[in-house]
Amino acid sequence: MPNLIEMNRIKKSFAGVAALQSANLNVTPGEVHAIIGQNGAGKSTLIKILTGVYRKDDGEVKINGNVAVISTPREAQDAGIATIYQELSLVPLRSVTENVMMGYEPRTRLGLINWTAAHKRTQEILTRFGIDIDVRAQLGSYSTAIQQLVAIARAVSMNAQLVIMDEATSSLDDQEIEILFGVVRELKKEGVAVLYISHFLDELYQICDRVTIMRDGQTVAQHVISETTKLGLISEMLGRDPEEIKAAGMTGLGGNSKAPGEVLLQAKSIETGRGLKDVSVAIRKGEIVGLGGLLGSGRTEAARALFGLDTLRSGSIARGGGKSAFKTPAEAIAEGVGFLTEDRKREGIIPHMSVRENMTLALLPQLKKMGHVDRKRETELVEGFIKSLGIKTAGMEQPIRELSGGNQQKVLLARWLALEPDILILDEPTRGVDVGAKLEIQSIIREYVDKGLGILLISSEFEELVEGADRIVVLQDGYSVSELQNPGVTEESLIAAIAHHHERTA
Repeated sequence: MPNLIEMNRIKKSFAGVAALQSANLNVTPGEVHAIIGQNGAGKSTLIKILTGVYRKDDGEVKINGNVAVISTPREAQDAGIATIYQELSLVPLRSVTENVMMGYEPRTRLGLINWTAAHKRTQEILTRFGIDIDVRAQLGSYSTAIQQLVAIARAVSMNAQLVIMDEATSSLDDQEIEILFGVVRELKKEGVAVLYISHFLDELYQICDRVTIMRDGQTVAQHVISETTKLGLISEMLGRDPEEIKAAGMTGLGGNSKAPGEVLLQAKSIETGRGLKDVSVAIRKGEIVGLGGLLGSGRTEAARALFGLDTLRSGSIARGGGKSAFKTPAEAIAEGVGFLTEDRKREGIIPHMSVRENMTLALLPQLKKMGHVDRKRETELVEGFIKSLGIKTAGMEQPIRELSGGNQQKVLLARWLALEPDILILDEPTRGVDVGAKLEIQSIIREYVDKGLGILLISSEFEELVEGADRIVVLQDGYSVSELQNPGVTEESLIAAIAHHHERTA
């Protein structure tokens, strides 16, 4: 089958630094093609060249066998290329129809927008994918999943031959992901190609036909997805021997070789007004306790209660030694508890502030000397964490928004570690980061646990819990229903514990 898209020997540099050295990509009509690689591998740069955001320095781009020069995003759209970014470029306060038809509205003979035709066209597109919503309603009144589907509908309305999806599932739950995958399969049936970018390798095996792997600005391999393994993909992404990665554990956390210490925090039968009904969990010194369960099981709600964000209706939370727990986050922090939120962009980083300012935000009261921040001490601390956590940055004054997701997460981790907590609650600490950064973050976590830090780990990835946690407390519908002890836990046994509770309550 002839290629829809060909990118050959693409090169691109910024200020003399090579972002792409020799990148290649080919996509055939109607296939779902993945691009994977660590942050900094060149994926985004290659896509931005294809979509007219950047101009290549060298190399060749062909569309349907013809050499193409794409200088602007509009030229890419006119060539049949549509992009759906992780941060949706939609207008929530406008209607669904306005978002789908924006720039391509049908017109009357007088040049006015024909809203009847626009609504009808939008409804027809959405119906093709089994989406039944009021197209006249504000887009912002619908879920993120629906908004993702509206973005796809917009691409279809422009008669796209290629739809690029950049981390399209990062903010969706399992049911919403299945809906999205159904739409992708429908696009495939209609001959529309999908270029799929994701950090979630498991998704590739569900939806993709082929995969292109990038490392250090180059294309290093291309495979039929069914003919390669997850370990093989990780090996090629990192440029490391598969056996070395396997020996380190797929997530890099490994097991705890030491017996845990005393109880640092104990929750008994806690209930809140936010879906938590009866949860009990203990966090011990030098131990990683995992919270396992499906979306809506109460994992994040339990973390919020333990950190003093939500008020208890019943039950108790006690600090080590039987001391009553805190009622507010300020009290929790004062008692040596930190909480790394799952929503890095909205609740974690302050985009326009520097790496230094983001890292020392919680520590500022302790850095004050005679009413002023001790800049020397602050600088030493920030430089120390940049080095020890391997944060890749141009310097501590670089705006944090310019860092990769993995490096932003390391800065937020450093923010809490700088407070020298006894307990650290980590809600999805590796979500949205590449495999390399994931390994590094998890290695950092284990290093601090070995020094005595108690960790409560929340992850939607069962593999991460199985390979990283010393104990796993299983939650379901706001209840703690089981506790599994490592070593010996498998993904199958974790799933079975959740399924068993479903069967009992069905």
